[in-house]
Amino acid sequence: MSGWLVTVVGPSGAGKDTLLAGVRHALRDDARFVFVRRAITRPAEPAGQGGAEDHVPMTEAEFLQARDAGSFAMHWFAHGLHYGIPATIRSELDAGRTVIANLSRGVLAEAHEHFPLKVISITAPAAILAARLAGRGRESAEDIAARLARSVALPPGVDVVEVPNDTTPEEGAARLLAALRSLPG
Repeated sequence: MSGWLVTVVGPSGAGKDTLLAGVRHALRDDARFVFVRRAITRPAEPAGQGGAEDHVPMTEAEFLQARDAGSFAMHWFAHGLHYGIPATIRSELDAGRTVIANLSRGVLAEAHEHFPLKVISITAPAAILAARLAGRGRESAEDIAARLARSVALPPGVDVVEVPNDTTPEEGAARLLAALRSLPG
């Protein structure tokens, strides 16, 4: 593989999907970059809803069938949902492209074992994270507190670039875009 898997990680509420949407638009005509749509066992959300991710919605049965058929390069279970990254990323990496995916911090060690990996960690202060999670309206206050308390260490040997997302979505997207453009390859 001559390309890079660039994983965008961070705590819930950091704004990963919002920033990725802005960057995806800015890089839409640059064939070097490929953005991954995750499969998730969650219904689709209306466009424009805070924190909404453009994902492939699947039922649990559909997801498990796709997983068993080898449709995912990576898959994991978190927060009561199944997530999967399509197996097609392998051909994109073989073609030398930079594949950008929102991954769980809990599967970075596995990703590092199987793919040439760069990590961009989106960060924000706890108060901002809590407000963003509450604004989604998907979780109870207890669920939000549990998400904020969760800490996952990044695996050793992984190259990490931190991108703060503590102001406007436009500024955060500009920071992420600059980080992506500065990566080698």
